[in-house]
Amino acid sequence: MMELISGLPEDVARGCLIRVSYQQFSTVASVCRLWKSEIHAPEFHRQRRSTKYAQKLITIVQARGEPGTGSTKRVTNPVYRLSVFEPETGHWTELPPPPEFYSGLPMFCQLVSVGYDLVLLGGLDPSSWRASNSVFVYNFLSAKWRRAADMPGGPRTFFACASDSEGTVFVAGGHDNEKNALRSALAYDVNSDRWVSLPDMAAERDECKGVFRRGRFIAVGGYPTETQGRFGTSAEAFDPATWRWVEVKEDFLDCATCPRTFVNGGDDEAVFLCSGGDLISLRGDTWQKMATVPREIRNVAYVGALGGTLVLIGSSGYGEVHVAFGLDLESCNWRKLESPEGFRGHVQTGCVLEI
Repeated sequence: MMELISGLPEDVARGCLIRVSYQQFSTVASVCRLWKSEIHAPEFHRQRRSTKYAQKLITIVQARGEPGTGSTKRVTNPVYRLSVFEPETGHWTELPPPPEFYSGLPMFCQLVSVGYDLVLLGGLDPSSWRASNSVFVYNFLSAKWRRAADMPGGPRTFFACASDSEGTVFVAGGHDNEKNALRSALAYDVNSDRWVSLPDMAAERDECKGVFRRGRFIAVGGYPTETQGRFGTSAEAFDPATWRWVEVKEDFLDCATCPRTFVNGGDDEAVFLCSGGDLISLRGDTWQKMATVPREIRNVAYVGALGGTLVLIGSSGYGEVHVAFGLDLESCNWRKLESPEGFRGHVQTGCVLEI
């Protein structure tokens, strides 16, 4: 029987491998078949999490700043790429672009994490500005992209999406090429590369936000065609177990606002939203103020939850550099997170991964 590492007991050898950085996974897997099998085994990933060696990452769609400034202030047509931030170490890096988008990602594309896969969906083609239904999947184990099955059902932009973290991505709402808000919804199985249609939502929801919470996919906020841009406060939930939309809450949000910053806190209980310069949280049926957003962030672009920390990324105004702050949810204290030159451009969206 072959040894994982020659001369070491198996548990010690496995303890060495689980300490490997995600950036080295593809290299480690290429050493030999045994290491590749180990890296890809579900038990390997469970051990990384249980021993707290799993790395928490934030992947964002971010504009490349001007050389030497990191600012997009004078860039009329910014080029977007994928940036990866490790809040615990402060390390920033850039992912390779997916095929077909070497000159820049689609504007307003969406990101969802599913295990060790990063799923990039839709957006507007940066050359033609036409809605794209393309889907690409980046696997952090192989460090490679693959072209996935396109989203069915015609053009769709500004839709809600979220993952159950087990292998399914849910998509709902948005609008078509005629700016008609949509009620339709879809589900994508990453492993089988297959899309299926879900029942329609009760309401049209353009620019809604999606989260997966308490075993349900929730479409939050948005607006119907006739109220273009006037956001509502309702939300509705889809239950995969019964395959139907089971609940509509008319006053789910504290106020009528864009739900872009709405995020699940990760413990299946608290959810958070930036509103009027404050960070508010919902536990049960009551919204409460958690903290005041740092003065350096007047325009919040992205909020990500990593265990006991919330990460906010935003700017002080249009065209200004984007900075990041972390909030300790226990002490409610902020700390500024350093962003090196080249990683201070405008942020459109993002998602959290634990690898």
